Amino acid sequence: MDDLSYIEVNRQFWNSRTDYHVQSEFYDLEGFLKGKSSLNDIELNLLGDLTGKSVLHLQCHFGQDTLSLGRLGAAVTGVDLSDRAIEKARELAAQTGVAAEFVCCDIYELPQHLHRQFDIVFTSYGTIGWLPDLAKWAKVVSTFLKPNGRLVMAEFHPVVWMFDNDFSKIGYSYFNTGAIVETETGTYADRNAPITQESVSWNHSISDVLGSLIRNGLEINAFEEYDYSPYNCFSHTEAFEQKKFRVRHLGNRIPMVYALAATKKESL
Repeated sequence: MDDLSYIEVNRQFWNSRTDYHVQSEFYDLEGFLKGKSSLNDIELNLLGDLTGKSVLHLQCHFGQDTLSLGRLGAAVTGVDLSDRAIEKARELAAQTGVAAEFVCCDIYELPQHLHRQFDIVFTSYGTIGWLPDLAKWAKVVSTFLKPNGRLVMAEFHPVVWMFDNDFSKIGYSYFNTGAIVETETGTYADRNAPITQESVSWNHSISDVLGSLIRNGLEINAFEEYDYSPYNCFSHTEAFEQKKFRVRHLGNRIPMVYALAATKKESL
């Protein structure tokens, strides 16, 4: 599948989901509008004090995390492929009164739409799997970081993506062996949503993530793996603590999330 095809397929995929996500209990828009943060301890512990910091949020969906960063004192810019998601993000910014800029484009094309650097680039949970080439992604990250700027990333672990949807068997390679084209009914935020949409994604190993960042001039400062997901977005999960979910029959035996912080070398 060529670049234009996968971009348009995935744009339609996320456009079809956005309205259902906005209305879902999963995203709890009512609580968010009342001041509840959508961020988790995993990423907050790496982000630190955001007062006066400029933050670029890659693949921001409809902007809840972006605006949560803004509520913490950051000057925020969110980017997403889905025009419907960006439309809703701008509406939420107006509703919450958080000053935020939102850009609608493919991540690889962002240098054509944005022309400044940031203190922090942030990305989280279910993002890089939509990108075929992490070297290009890491170059974008580096391009938009100031010297000594930081990437903060939280993401679902590639081990999770090896399993089939029921977590009953290994269904996919740990490594990026090419595009994964699938058709999904419903969505993780509303499994009964009356939508059926094709998507294109890729698996990326930990070495692919770290190696692409290192080769683009970033130094890894922190890396952690977690045996839970802060989101109830997979099959057969159960909560063992508040906002901590595991696949019931696998318990704590697999990593479900990883998080990292990396700094752009000053000489770049």
